[in-house]
Amino acid sequence: MSGRLTDKVAFITGAARGQGRAHAVKMATEGADIIAVDVAGKLPDCVPYQPATPEDLAETVRLVEATGRRIRSSIVDTRDYDGLREAVDAGVAALGRLDIIVANAGITAPQVWDAITPESFRDVMDVNVTGTWNTVMAGAQHIIDGGRGGSIILISSAAGLKLQPFMVHYTASKHAVTGMARAFAAELGKHSIRVNSLHPGAVNTPMGTGDMLAALHKANETNPQLTHMVTPFLPDWVAEPEDIADAVCWLASGESRLVTAARIAVDLGSTQY
Repeated sequence: MSGRLTDKVAFITGAARGQGRAHAVKMATEGADIIAVDVAGKLPDCVPYQPATPEDLAETVRLVEATGRRIRSSIVDTRDYDGLREAVDAGVAALGRLDIIVANAGITAPQVWDAITPESFRDVMDVNVTGTWNTVMAGAQHIIDGGRGGSIILISSAAGLKLQPFMVHYTASKHAVTGMARAFAAELGKHSIRVNSLHPGAVNTPMGTGDMLAALHKANETNPQLTHMVTPFLPDWVAEPEDIADAVCWLASGESRLVTAARIAVDLGSTQY
């Protein structure tokens, strides 16, 4: 453990599994205590993969505690502003401070443009955009009140820099997150709070479960020439959650103290052409 985040406290959404769990565990190994939330239950009907469970969130708690750090967890939907505020307030009361926000929770749904219903569009935008805004608003004042500055990391996507074919709603939502980070960075900078967006490409997470691959294949068949729009340069093709967590920890640490309003791609080069 290098201790880059020693005695800091990080608030992480979507922490039950996948990238969110990786962020929580990595930050804990670097010395941070964690406030973790996840919906840990049913996702909107347009989402074709299996949701996280309360057991998944409990496993994140176990893994963080195994590092010797403290964690406070809650089952909360990021669309629930009051619920998020309560979770963060309780976490800060127990852990003493807040320094870092990682707005990680989000959903995706492969759908051809004319198969997207108003309900599907609204659900993706509500979770990915409003949920991200709620996350920042639930925690930012605590960072300001601490008077030490801090770091806010909004997890966007390669789709927030370029696009993701067959996901108009997801692409729109992740571009909104990219802009939101820059706008928050401008206003929160006077408090020494840095705000950046992080843009993973394909990551090996449970988003590939259930009917996700079948939904992707069905959409790809409608316009195969678009399927190579996010081809990576590197031979790995797919990142692991821990690869994204490394970038999150860098953005949370003093090593990136002059980095704000930046769009950081961890996508194997897939958005660079």
